[in-house]
Amino acid sequence: MIVGTAGHIDHGKTSLVRALTGTDADRLKEEKARGITIDLGFAYMPGPPGSVIGFVDVPGHERLVHNMLAGASGVDFALVVVAADDGVMPQTREHLAILDLLGIRRGLVALTKIDAVAPARVGAARAEIAVALEGTALAGAEILSVSSVSGAGIPELRARLEAAAAEADADPADTPFRLAVDRSFTLQGTGTVVTGTVVTGSVAPGDQLLVSPRGLPVRVRGLHAQNRVAGTGGRGERCALNLAGEGVSREAIARGDVVLAPELHAPTDRIDAELRVLASETRPVTQWLPVHLHHGTAEITARVVLLADRPIAPGARGFVQLVLDRPIAGASGDRYVIRDTSARRTLGGGALLDLRPPSRRRRAPERIAQLEAHALADPAAALVALLDRAPFFLDPVAFARDRGLSAARLAELTAGLVRLDARGGPVAMSRPTAERLERALLATLDAFHRDNPDLMGIGVARLRGGLEPRLPAPAFAALLAGMARAGQVALDGAWARLPGHAVRLAPVDEELWAAIAPHLGGAERFRPPRVRDIAGLLDEPEAEVRRLCKLAARLGRVHEISHDHFFLRDVTGEMVAIAAELDAEHGLFSAAQLRDRLDNGRKVAILILEFFDRHGVTLRRGDLRRVNPRRLELFPRDADGAAPSGGESSPVGRPDFKSGWGRETVPGGFDSHSLPPLARGSA
Repeated sequence: MIVGTAGHIDHGKTSLVRALTGTDADRLKEEKARGITIDLGFAYMPGPPGSVIGFVDVPGHERLVHNMLAGASGVDFALVVVAADDGVMPQTREHLAILDLLGIRRGLVALTKIDAVAPARVGAARAEIAVALEGTALAGAEILSVSSVSGAGIPELRARLEAAAAEADADPADTPFRLAVDRSFTLQGTGTVVTGTVVTGSVAPGDQLLVSPRGLPVRVRGLHAQNRVAGTGGRGERCALNLAGEGVSREAIARGDVVLAPELHAPTDRIDAELRVLASETRPVTQWLPVHLHHGTAEITARVVLLADRPIAPGARGFVQLVLDRPIAGASGDRYVIRDTSARRTLGGGALLDLRPPSRRRRAPERIAQLEAHALADPAAALVALLDRAPFFLDPVAFARDRGLSAARLAELTAGLVRLDARGGPVAMSRPTAERLERALLATLDAFHRDNPDLMGIGVARLRGGLEPRLPAPAFAALLAGMARAGQVALDGAWARLPGHAVRLAPVDEELWAAIAPHLGGAERFRPPRVRDIAGLLDEPEAEVRRLCKLAARLGRVHEISHDHFFLRDVTGEMVAIAAELDAEHGLFSAAQLRDRLDNGRKVAILILEFFDRHGVTLRRGDLRRVNPRRLELFPRDADGAAPSGGESSPVGRPDFKSGWGRETVPGGFDSHSLPPLARGSA
């Protein structure tokens, strides 16, 4: 257990620690010369059998509250020191407020210097202290009268501390390790040593850790726990870690850094938090207020962004976003304190909630609902609440990392959830949400097929945008892939459809296509007429012929080699095969050689080769080309020369394919990234 002193300057904090432990916690030359504590001091005394109680002695001067905050960050038990002759003083009240903001609920009060006052004054001081404790986390705490000079009350105080240490809660064994650094120094023959209080987890020699927020990899060469050489150090212990690694030095690690397990390293400079403004303040906290933020042993300048319409009045609470001037290594649930820019007043504090908040729409009602869920201290309750409100999904790994949970604890919490492992990170949903999403997806596909029987399916991006919850694109792709494996949907490049859906043209379009197709095949298949020529031959509107040819391209029946110049799919495969033969014969071949084999004229041959170039089938070297064998499968020849029946069509020309060709808008506003206009005569 770590005991932290608190109280006004010259009330006997250091003398009391010396009386309890036999150690003078003032270690600096200036501290001994001036007789006051300037920086943090440390001492130890035996605790329950086999344990040691550590003490952090903090300064009491108002100008050194930042050092007091650094020491109080890892405290388990508060020892509030009040001198009987002075009674409750300004720093007593400020330290009590800080302990309250830091969530330190266990502690007692030592009324010191009782040997220097009359018994009546001792009674008055006890009554004054009881009033000061009201409304704080230490309200009703025991008050022990002691004297560091005569030793009166010291044995009783020591016994109370030993009993409190025996009641301290143990940390789960598999919790990831975090230690807040308060000192970094070099010992000759040892190397770089950092000290601090273990916040969570345990550490042992040989452990590979990171120093955050910098991300410096380190290895633990050895350690002391509670001032003793130890094989392990755990939560609630003062530890000194001898660190090694490239770039490790006294200057590379400083107070405010956190030594932690690598999986916890995710520094942030924007945090949503709950803020309570002290009732003693005279002014509210307003928008974009500059403050000094104290978290762990770190002190950072920051700005407060209010997430409500009004300032937060003294004594009130509210959600805020803290915008930091530099990143910190925090965790959800960590406590923090803010002070004014002059570092003379403590304004308030609270708990960090979400370490990855949005910078936009941060005041939206659904965002506030999420923060209410994040504010739940129990991870299981918070997870359920987050998945029960928009956006109805989360990254479980990030959730566990930001709350400092182990992999085993995460597996326990997510056992009943649906998890999608995607390229951008995993996404978890509750099972009812996932089932509701799948039902909506299948219903959307069914309705789309009824309304658009001539289309192979709906674009994946459009499908995702019309569903709730709207998953990130990689997670939605993973959901579709799982449904495809289960036979619920069929995927065709950038399209999704129901497995039983077969593409078909409207009867009137099928009739027109039956008239167009013969003009694209036969002996003239390598030099088919263009759209305007086909329209003239059939006496049909040019726009109608163009629309149907583009639709046929989307169905995989033809390829648009150049603008308004369509070749049957099998003919394109035949031309690719001829190009491959030329490559095999000559290594590099020219447009003239392809022209001669196709007998279609140099201009058309060049247009064909440019089409192949765009899709990576041919690689140009000046005026010559060679075939890329890895791309030949894009243009296979149908075994019987028949046009495809729909469904698994060629990817060329679809919006997921890399080429940008064929994206010109045609009459009716249709292009290759949207739906074609309705067929003639359709409703």
